[in-house]
Amino acid sequence: QLQASGGGLVQAGGSLRLSCAASRRAFDTFAMGWFRQAPGKEREFVAAISYSLITDYPSSVKGRFTISRNNAKTAVYLQMNSLKPEDTAVYYCAVDRSAFRQVPTTSEYDYNYWGQGTQVTVSS
Repeated sequence: QLQASGGGLVQAGGSLRLSCAASRRAFDTFAMGWFRQAPGKEREFVAAISYSLITDYPSSVKGRFTISRNNAKTAVYLQMNSLKPEDTAVYYCAVDRSAFRQVPTTSEYDYNYWGQGTQVTVSS
């Protein structure tokens, strides 16, 4: 079970920190990912972190977003800085279906547990 939080309304250029609490055994052996879906658009990859702390981002958020994890708290975070109106979406956290994946996957089909989503709205 995943519970995402931290979304809200922010002005362009502002920051938000999303959190995702996971109740999962062996949390530290699975990669975690963040995805987002804007109205009328496909869900897209935002960030991922492997069990070994390797991270990956698409070019659209690289340098602005940072994913991290705290295995002791079974939580993953997404720090979002320099937010833009095009970052407006519902953000979802997810757990990789495979343990010990060396490089985090960017495909939503490789994630099999999803949180309920948290709304992020960036005003111009």
